[in-house]
Amino acid sequence: MGIIKRQGIQNSIISYAGVFIGYVNLMVLFPRFLSVEQVGLTRVLPAIAIVLAQLSALGFGSAGIKFFPFFRDKVRRHHNFLAFLLGVPLLGFSIVIGLYYLFQPQIIGYYAKEAPLLRQYSYYIGPLSFFTLFFTLFNSYLTSLYKTVIPSLTKDFLLRVGVSLCVLLYAYDFINFEVFLLLFIGVNAGITLVLLVYIIWLKQFHLSPKLSALSKQPIRPMFQYGLYAFLGNISSTIITVIDSIMITHYNGLGDAGIYTTATYVASIILIAGSSIYKIASPKIADYWKNNDLKTMQVLYQQVTRINLVVGCLLFIGIWANVHNLLALLPKAYSSGKYVIFFVCAARLFDLASGINGYILLTSPRYRYDLIFNILLASLTVIANPYFIKNYGINGAGFVFFVVYGVINTMRLACVYYFYKMQPFDKTSLQIIMLALLAYVVGWQLPFMYHTLVDIAIRSVLITVIYGVGVLNLNLAPEMTDKVVTQIRKRLNF
Repeated sequence: MGIIKRQGIQNSIISYAGVFIGYVNLMVLFPRFLSVEQVGLTRVLPAIAIVLAQLSALGFGSAGIKFFPFFRDKVRRHHNFLAFLLGVPLLGFSIVIGLYYLFQPQIIGYYAKEAPLLRQYSYYIGPLSFFTLFFTLFNSYLTSLYKTVIPSLTKDFLLRVGVSLCVLLYAYDFINFEVFLLLFIGVNAGITLVLLVYIIWLKQFHLSPKLSALSKQPIRPMFQYGLYAFLGNISSTIITVIDSIMITHYNGLGDAGIYTTATYVASIILIAGSSIYKIASPKIADYWKNNDLKTMQVLYQQVTRINLVVGCLLFIGIWANVHNLLALLPKAYSSGKYVIFFVCAARLFDLASGINGYILLTSPRYRYDLIFNILLASLTVIANPYFIKNYGINGAGFVFFVVYGVINTMRLACVYYFYKMQPFDKTSLQIIMLALLAYVVGWQLPFMYHTLVDIAIRSVLITVIYGVGVLNLNLAPEMTDKVVTQIRKRLNF
């Protein structure tokens, strides 16, 4: 687990630094200098771009990670893999963007009544989709090369710093909103160019019009897998972003801005998991290639322990301080309180179930993950209109919670049924009980005289109780062994 642990730690540091910048953006700068409609626009435009990018990718982002081990050969320039990885999605993008512009009046008309601002700036969707697609493909290629730190740096840190600068320029009247949005799109394009330069710097940018190098590689299985991954990615994208798009349609960009801000607060829980997943996913593909299920089972439980320890701490920290977090925002954002709870709970279960999705998606049984995604995407599309109309953004949050709970339960059951692997052990329940104890103690603490002081004291109290418990009970030796060793050395134990 050496490379996973090392790059996982590096990615986590970058991700948490990015979270701090993202927090400043969405909790301080955006609410104070942008209207809720403008905030919603900056969230919905990328959401639509993600949908178009996934349609264009034709599943090659996931297929690239799974099949790159069969192409890997530095001497032969990976058998022209990069040309194949980029070429097919580029063709897909040409078709998808052509259809988008053909039916643009009908698509944008869907938002005309409740979101006129989106209609006004809809011309940014095409360029943003293009750069989103190529960022995804470059990121997939670098992940296959076990180079995950720079992609994390660009997406989790540099992008957010760039957005901060854009907001500050707008806040101090150096630019108007039109120029702000142009720069916002430019920053998103810039991180894609950073990955391109990085690939060139690594001397891994191998493009050739000759396809003969691909003749002995598993092209047909890759296309077949790509088709299933394409359908699965579209389904998972629907599950992830359709809520904000539907809220925009039914309630307008204002509610979408509040909802996406609340989901961002909850998304902090995912940081530790996403940092590990970036490097764990290509390792899982290698384990399948070598049929090494024993090592995969060990990794499965290790990742779950780490995710549970970090995820539970973040969940109880967020929920114990939710009143403080909302107090820092304009009053309109208080309606997102229970969205934070539902999304936090969904994300925690997602973390607790470990790498089941990656195991299933890269296994010979990957078709089951597609079936699960299609079923859950259908449920999302069917349930959201009812719950959004009747319960607003809280209804969308509840649907999100149910959908993620069901799909992860299905994946857990499927991986266990076919491969007799499951991520939990006796420490899992201990971690949860310890988290509940720490939360109850933190919740009982009376409010301090200032919001920021209250956040600091409450968070420190919860962290100390929880951290001491994790160390004493040795609940996550993968995380704590080095810490304990260093402490003993310094204390001469």
